[in-house]
Amino acid sequence: MSAQTTIPTPRSPYARRKTTRGNFELYSWVFMRASGVLLLVLVFGHLFVNLMVGDGIKAIDFAFVGGKWASPFWQTWDLLMLWLAMIHGTNGVRTVINDYAERDVTRGVLKGLLLLAFTFTVVLGTLVIFTFDPCPADAPAELLASFCTA
Repeated sequence: MSAQTTIPTPRSPYARRKTTRGNFELYSWVFMRASGVLLLVLVFGHLFVNLMVGDGIKAIDFAFVGGKWASPFWQTWDLLMLWLAMIHGTNGVRTVINDYAERDVTRGVLKGLLLLAFTFTVVLGTLVIFTFDPCPADAPAELLASFCTA
């Protein structure tokens, strides 16, 4: 005799796998959409101010950046753009790692390297934005912003 196989009816409920991750993936998905919209505003605002206002790309030099970063508004704008872009991109790469890295060890190593790169870039970028000196000592006067005293 042959063994009989029982096939559940098509509309029978299936057992959902319990997970300890909670709603992290849902919040991650929502964050990607919200940060993407906000990044569009931040990036296009950045490009508009840097390329369209004033003399365009010819005006972008050390003095231009120094003048922008002398304002807390532009420091905050660029900081928000940096943080959102890095979190958004890191979350996207994390998703790709989860999708394509088959072994747990490989996935762990890749996520560790991703976290290291994220941390290094965010810390360094934040330090540059807040410690940038638009009026460095011993700089040629023609390179300094107009508000610097030579």
